[in-house]
Amino acid sequence: MRKSPILQLYKSKDTVFTAREIALIWREDNLNRLKNKIKYYLDKGDLIRLRKGVYAKSGYDVKEASIQIYKPSYISFETVLSSVGITFQYYDTISVASYLSREIILKDGQKIRYRKLKNDVLLNDKGIVQKNGVAIASAERAFLDMVYINPEYYFDNLSVIDWEKCLQLVEIYKNKSLEKTINNYYKQNA
Repeated sequence: MRKSPILQLYKSKDTVFTAREIALIWREDNLNRLKNKIKYYLDKGDLIRLRKGVYAKSGYDVKEASIQIYKPSYISFETVLSSVGITFQYYDTISVASYLSREIILKDGQKIRYRKLKNDVLLNDKGIVQKNGVAIASAERAFLDMVYINPEYYFDNLSVIDWEKCLQLVEIYKNKSLEKTINNYYKQNA
């Protein structure tokens, strides 16, 4: 007895899939059959098209979606900074480090802002943690990412920064100006 294709997706812990991932899960190597199956489940409402080639189950994780749309990427900047109490402002936009700069709005109205980081930084996994299959910057990495792209950014509370980790992570940016700025923050806040 063969499992229903949609049931195979719904049994997965993942909530967002690329067409390629769906093809692997369904073991479908015929592109036309794959497109037809996906269209069938989209029409039934069992799948949601987030972007071309990216699909989700109902009740999908928006953070998971944000890093699936453009890969490689990870959650960072304001999303992390506000969640750990470094900034106090509320942000309804999910901020993502990526290989490109772009803002998109998903069909449900969720805004996602991608900010470009150079590949040496983006592809370095130091200070990136996996939470429920989603790559998320640590507080220190998100702080460094923000200072790297916006040295004048205002931070409300730097007491949560582990300065030892921060001073180790700053090396991945290979940027003397950033190192100087972080050393100044360290002297003022440690």
